[in-house]
Amino acid sequence: MIEGAVNRTVSGSGVELSVIEAGARDRPTIVFVHGYPDTKEIWDDVLERLASRFHVVAYDVRGAGGSSAPRGPAAYDFELLAEDLLAVIGTVSPDAPVHLVGHDWGGIAGWELVTMPRVQSRVASFTTIAGPSLRQLSAGVRMQLRRGHVLDAAGRVRRSWYVLALCTPGVPTLVWRGALGRRVWMRYLQYLERVPVDAQHPAPTFTADAIHGANLYRRNIMMRIGHRADPQQVRVPVQIITPSADRFISPKYYDGAERYAHSLRRRTVAGSHWAPRAQPEPLARWIGEFVDEAGRGVAGWPAPWVRGGGARQLRRRLALVTGAGSGIGAATALALAAHGARLLLVDRDADAVARTAEAIAGAHAFTCDVADEAAMEGLAARVVEQYGVPDVVVNNAGIAVAGSFLETGFDDWRRVLDVNVMGVVHGCRLFGAAMVARGAGGHIVNTASAAAFAPAKDLPAYAASKAAVLMMSECLRAELVPHGIGVTAVCPGLVATNITRTARYVGRDEDQQARAREQVTKLYERRNFTPDRVAAEIIRAIAQDIPVAVVTPEAKVMRALSRFAPRVLARLAALDTLPG
Repeated sequence: MIEGAVNRTVSGSGVELSVIEAGARDRPTIVFVHGYPDTKEIWDDVLERLASRFHVVAYDVRGAGGSSAPRGPAAYDFELLAEDLLAVIGTVSPDAPVHLVGHDWGGIAGWELVTMPRVQSRVASFTTIAGPSLRQLSAGVRMQLRRGHVLDAAGRVRRSWYVLALCTPGVPTLVWRGALGRRVWMRYLQYLERVPVDAQHPAPTFTADAIHGANLYRRNIMMRIGHRADPQQVRVPVQIITPSADRFISPKYYDGAERYAHSLRRRTVAGSHWAPRAQPEPLARWIGEFVDEAGRGVAGWPAPWVRGGGARQLRRRLALVTGAGSGIGAATALALAAHGARLLLVDRDADAVARTAEAIAGAHAFTCDVADEAAMEGLAARVVEQYGVPDVVVNNAGIAVAGSFLETGFDDWRRVLDVNVMGVVHGCRLFGAAMVARGAGGHIVNTASAAAFAPAKDLPAYAASKAAVLMMSECLRAELVPHGIGVTAVCPGLVATNITRTARYVGRDEDQQARAREQVTKLYERRNFTPDRVAAEIIRAIAQDIPVAVVTPEAKVMRALSRFAPRVLARLAALDTLPG
């Protein structure tokens, strides 16, 4: 039970609605509407987290929980659901609009209700969790069919196999009173959906709720899906929260939502369809943030980040690039800026990063050693506080040490791993965690090298560090997929950058190192693969959400040999590659 909560009954359109409210009435009111086959108790953990800051209200829709259950599908029409919502709003917030939050059918109905003129004036914002618009879904399917994309149209509705059963008279009663009773449903939620269950979740009234609630499908599905007029515009701010492992609602159901909302934000929450029970903490945080922003009149949010959404979505995005003072980092910063991104540039060389920033309008430069954990934590905190969470992070900073394994000292190993590996770890952990907490997707790029899969006896420390970056990136990508965050490892070959002039050659005096640097630099310059060409591949990798971007022909050859001819690669590794 939520501390200080009050239970009341509100008269709707021919029904009595069971309502719970908590929090001070002089604060913004948030009204929560549950889905099928749930009751208002699905919101308990979310309400508890928000009640100290907001006036929170949840109610059982007609036919569910403690509310009365009218007979027949006609009694579950969206028009009557609108009357119920208005009755609740009139009781709990008679003088001010409320912020509407819906899950599943609560969100599905919400899309419909917030376009009704009599409801619009009473709603300040709308958040839908696992609840698409039926009219928008119908419009998307019709568009795909007109274009001849039958498979794409089928893909939009492929997870809705259960709808036919629920729309068939008599079947819901047979199913819920027979094979799928409350006990079986509890086991399904607990073991397959990973949803906490207890005496109230699902509700003791579950069987009756499931039978009555099926009328929502029978009354509204075909009427709205078959509606051929374009969906109406939603004039209040909209937030879509999509569970990453939803077995019932495909992400495709929300395609095109931007066309029907004046301002829209998307977030992805890890887990199953029943996010209010499984993930109350991020949901409460995001709902609270959204209500605060809507109350301040924040509008014009950028289009939601979509993995593989194309280079056009880089416009107005916030991108952070490390090692941006020269080479691939500077070229990538310029390429991102050319696509409309806003740039935050990081390098340990203050003068170099300042020069890059001067070439990009509105760019901000930061001096930081990525190997310094405390400095990176301070940088991340400053960036998030002053500029927000970056949409794109390019962990590019790196150094090179060349020479034999036995001559490479422990200090050289530590420095290479600190910069090339831990520098990437710092960027991924700090900004990746911020991306996950924000819930709006994004993309992380880590600069590895062809050396990651092409061993060379003269590059043990450098190759080992880049191999670590490649594997780390692939592991991180698997972890962040549910959060809508892409991860790319970029593996260039011979690229003319400043790293050849700053590389350390172990086992040689200063004069010998200087000669080696000059010879290697001239070799790379004759190769003439410039950093801007790598930057173009990085933009393509972000746009197409490519896991591993192998750049330059020689890198692609080495990648193929590592997979199909490892013995050939081993012989090549034994060759002398450094100048004498």
